[in-house]
Amino acid sequence: MDMGLSNKTALITGATKGIGKAIAFELAREGVNVLINGRKDEEVEHTVQEIKSAFPETSPLKATADLVDAEQREALFQQHPAIDILINNMGIYEIMSYEDADDEVWERYIRTNVLAANALTKFYMPGMLNRNDGRIIFMASEEAVMPSGQMPQYAVTKSMLLSLSKSLSKLAAGTEVTVNTIMPGPTLSENVYQIIDSIYSDEGMAFSEKEKQFMKSNLPQSELQRFIRPAEIGRLTAFVCSPYASAFRGSPIRMDGGMVPTIF
Repeated sequence: MDMGLSNKTALITGATKGIGKAIAFELAREGVNVLINGRKDEEVEHTVQEIKSAFPETSPLKATADLVDAEQREALFQQHPAIDILINNMGIYEIMSYEDADDEVWERYIRTNVLAANALTKFYMPGMLNRNDGRIIFMASEEAVMPSGQMPQYAVTKSMLLSLSKSLSKLAAGTEVTVNTIMPGPTLSENVYQIIDSIYSDEGMAFSEKEKQFMKSNLPQSELQRFIRPAEIGRLTAFVCSPYASAFRGSPIRMDGGMVPTIF
């Protein structure tokens, strides 16, 4: 299916690995010129070269910056003043007890997971509204609506993104600019792969068996009973970016593998 995205320009934050990288690849597959953001220039350059090799008809570019830093954000804005699609994917997470999360931890999570995304949106959204065309997507998590209690400082920031998305969507009412949130469930990022592989390192099991055992023991509420692959989330994101998804407005779009047991 042609998503109607050819020659659009998209900024994907945190795009050198995991979900962000998968989104960049799926958008490039649709002919989008992707701006690859990450803090480490060598990782950004490597990802850009991978995309150039895979999709030579597109023009991926580097957007290296620590987006928590206001000066680096401003430099990015000067370099790339207009985009068609903004994917606010960058974020941090860590299992942490409530008692161990002091004020600095909370502030760091809010600055990274919420305020940086808000600053990008605040800069790029007016241009989209003026052109009457654009897509803004926040990447949240099932933790936004079903906190596990294992990382409250993370869950709160993802709930904040749901609220922010809904509020901003109302500002775009009657236009062809949409603001939505995608909520992935447990996903097989590079870090997760390494963790699962190491847990069962002495048991001589294929990774698929390790994955099944981990899901059965640790995430029995998952109906999928495997980790979601980043490419699956990337493909969903490409659709939400497309003209075919114009009726999604302020929507929390769940791809959680059945983790969330409620209807809403």
